Amino acid sequence: MWQPKQIMMNGELMPLEDARLHPLSLAVTYAATVFEGVRAYRLSETGQFALFRLDDHIRRLQVGMKLMRFDGSYDAEYLTECLVRLIRANEPDSDVYIRLLAYIEGTGLLATTGPVGFTAAAMPRAKPAFADTGMSLGVSSWQRLSDNASPPRIKTTANYVNARLAAHQARADGYDGALMLTPDGKVSEAPIACFFMVRDGCLITPSADNNILESITRDTILTRHEELTGATAEVRTIDRSELYFAEEAFLCGTGQEILPVTAIDRLPVGDGNVGPLTDRLRRDYFDLVRGRVSDHPEWRTLIE
Repeated sequence: MWQPKQIMMNGELMPLEDARLHPLSLAVTYAATVFEGVRAYRLSETGQFALFRLDDHIRRLQVGMKLMRFDGSYDAEYLTECLVRLIRANEPDSDVYIRLLAYIEGTGLLATTGPVGFTAAAMPRAKPAFADTGMSLGVSSWQRLSDNASPPRIKTTANYVNARLAAHQARADGYDGALMLTPDGKVSEAPIACFFMVRDGCLITPSADNNILESITRDTILTRHEELTGATAEVRTIDRSELYFAEEAFLCGTGQEILPVTAIDRLPVGDGNVGPLTDRLRRDYFDLVRGRVSDHPEWRTLIE
């Protein structure tokens, strides 16, 4: 597996080990950071790399900076050019995962708004352990953050303390991962991925008002499901008890891609195996991001 050589800070490439951020920066002391995980897939036929849905990732980063009251933002064309330079500099020979962070790099008080900096790091990412076999989830006693507390719609690092607590509790309780509920007791999402289930043959996912990240991968799956099957998924509130009626379930996200869920609260989902719709959507997703199907070329930013 290839290893990263160069990292980018504020548009400048440097050796990975030379990256520095002051420990008293607001990025560290008050988690004044928003970020995106972006995938660049190596295309099957040409060997080129394609950044998947980059425009959508940059747009969400910009909105996050706006909501966090950062003093300024970054132009989409500039960030795209920076990420292309970063990938080329690292000379990868397989898929690339990029962590793009924007933050308050200066010191100051809680409400300080600048100066703003950014870091982009390119790295390989191993296939998730449960990608083929499926994973078990336990419903967490840690509630998902609410929109009026710390909006889950944006990817701010501060929100992931909530996710970390749930993930560690799940491991301590013997599960592979967690599933979190809203303060009203409705299904929200996993700590680092959105949730889908199948009931009576219908694909269902929690709506945005259930304190979820407005996931780009989730949107991809909703779009492709309708294109492939002709059926529209149900985007709605899910009660906890409805989880146990699920015939299939899976998680999705840029980092996790599509992970089947085969048990919830130690009860099997369906027959306890990866379901047929999950498998179909998963296979289509990888065909799409790798350019094996020509649909949605606007989602793939090619790197020459």
